[in-house]
Formats: sequence, C-alpha cells, structure tokens
Amino acid sequence: MRAETQNIVAEIEKSLELLAQRMDWDTARHRMEEFNARVEDPNLWDDPDAAQKLMRDRQSLLDQIETYEAIRQDLSDQQELIELGEMEDDQDVVTEAEDALKSLRDTAAKKELEALLNGEADANDTFLEINAGAGGTEACDWAQMLQRMYVRWAEKKGYKVELQSEEPGGEAGIKSVAYKISGHNAYGWLKSESGVHRLVRISPFGKGTRETSFASVWVYPVVDDNIEIEVNPADIRIDTFRSSGAGGQHVNTTDSAVRITHHPTGIVVTSSEKSQHQNRDIAMKALKSRLYQLELDRRNADINEAHESKGSAGWGNQIRSYVLQPYQMVKDLRTGVETSDTSGVLDGDLDPFMAATLAMDVSGKSRAEAAAEE
Repeated sequence: MRAETQNIVAEIEKSLELLAQRMDWDTARHRMEEFNARVEDPNLWDDPDAAQKLMRDRQSLLDQIETYEAIRQDLSDQQELIELGEMEDDQDVVTEAEDALKSLRDTAAKKELEALLNGEADANDTFLEINAGAGGTEACDWAQMLQRMYVRWAEKKGYKVELQSEEPGGEAGIKSVAYKISGHNAYGWLKSESGVHRLVRISPFGKGTRETSFASVWVYPVVDDNIEIEVNPADIRIDTFRSSGAGGQHVNTTDSAVRITHHPTGIVVTSSEKSQHQNRDIAMKALKSRLYQLELDRRNADINEAHESKGSAGWGNQIRSYVLQPYQMVKDLRTGVETSDTSGVLDGDLDPFMAATLAMDVSGKSRAEAAAEE
C-alpha cells in the first residue's frame, strides 16, 4: 500500500476513534437495548414529551452506531480490495479502492465534526449579534462585511436567517445587527465565532491608508420549550420606540419596536421588525436565551473565560485576524488555522475555522499541538 494511501487510512482510523469516544462505544449496544425495551413499554406515550425525547435520543444513538459501523466496514472492504488488487497486479482495482478511501475520509471527517456537536444546546437555533468596534466608519463597514459573511455561511448550510434588529452606521455600514439563525446544530457551529474580529486593509473611503478595524460577534442559543428560564418582571424594563425597520426600507408609523433591559445583568435586547406584540415576544425570547447563555458559561469555566476575554472590540481581544493588505491572510489566533483565500472566507467559507475550534474545545489543544505530541 502506498504511503499516501496509508496516511488516508490513518486519518479515517483517527476519525473512528473520535466517533467511538464521543458515543462511548463500549456501552452503546447496552444503551440501545435499554432504549428498545423502554420503547416497547405500553405506557410510554402517557407522557408525550418524555416519549418524544426518548425517541429522539434513541434515534440519535442508533444513527451514531450505524455511522460508525458503516465507516469501519467500508474501510475494511477497501483495504482488502487494495491488497487483492496488488496481489493480482490489477491497478484498476487498486485505483478504484484508493478513490473510495479518499471519499470515505471526507465522510468520516464530516461525521467526526458532527460528533463534536453534542453540547447541551448545540442542536438549538441561535442568535447572532454583530457590533462595530474601534475604527469609526471603517468599523461599521467591517461589521457589514461580517454580516454578509455569516448570512452567506448560514445560507450555504440551508439555515433560515431572520433579521431581528439593525442599526445603520453614520456614513456607511452598520453599527449593529442581530439575527436569529434556525437549523440543526446552528448554535453548535456558530458558538465558536463569539469574540472580536480584526480587519487590516487599505481604506476604501478615500484615505488610501492602511486601516485596522474591529467588530465583535456574540452568539447565544435560542432557548427552546424544554429549557425553563424564569424572568422576574421586577428585574426588567420594557421600552417601545419608533423604528425604521430593515435599513429604512419599511418605515413604521407607530412605536412598534421593543427594547427590554434586564437590570441585574445589564443585558439589553431589541426587536424592531414586526408588530409590537410580536416584538415583545421575540425580545423576551432573546433575553431568556442570553440568560441561559450566562448559565452555560457558569457551568463551563473554559467557556466563561473565553467569554470574559472577548472584552471590548479593540486591540488585544481578537480571536481572528483578516488581513487584505499588504498580503492576503485570514488566521484564527486560537487554533492557528489560516488561509490565503480571503475572498472565500468573506463569502462564508468558515467551516475549517469552526471545525478546528470545536476539536480544540474537546481536546484542550489545537490539532497542530496534538500532532506535535504524537
């Protein structure tokens, strides 16, 4: 077997190891037997909510088992074909099997990433907020570039994107924008994007100088009906105000927009796209999601530390750097992942950065650090 093919096999085996680890392979069969026994209970549907959760958990485990076994069997089959082809000097068989292994490697890598998305709220929809930081008009323009980048990314994933609120910049771009992004694992994918994003480029606003701009991104999960968050009415202030809607395209003639301020935490959420009644409901859900995110942060010291280190949108707090001049480079400062395809990244090609951060969250180190230890 060629060295290149051996490396591909090793990559697939690494993915299988992670899949087995994430589902606790040693107990998976026993847990499936327990699920099957409970499904046969005639009283199962006396509690519909509990029954639906049981069915979802059972299907999730079943999918993981079947995926693991399918990849492992396919790997074994292709290795046997290569050995057979080499023994019989049939290069066509060898080439076909090697191509199949390359495809299997991609499949295994994709499933490996999905296995990392098993946090408490990873499967939930998410809220995404972008705020311009240090840099004035340049920063507002940069915030709008990030807005486009994330919308493109979400659309490529097939997610539903709903604008919650938007504040335009004074001369160009946006000061802030908030979206609700709906789809399986939306929060799990996007949660690694929270932090400050730094841009270096030649100013497009007639200065002709190289400028550095900052914008902050904040991601938090949409709280579903299974998660109870209590909000004391005495802790909040609800204000209504007149809004121009999305970019001034739809001017409201009544004070329909809603802003909710949570006094104990200082959290402020707004919604200005629909009727006042709908906005109140949207804003309250956003507040509960923010409060839930704070609770998640308290449970996880690493996440809490990362959240606190985000700080203000300026020097010293950035998680990713986007350099357009004097060279082309996007680099994640946490994982070391980088690419010179800046146009691709700004067009929504973010999965490599997200994947590396997810892997680091699990292992506590970047892939490069892990590889150096082997």
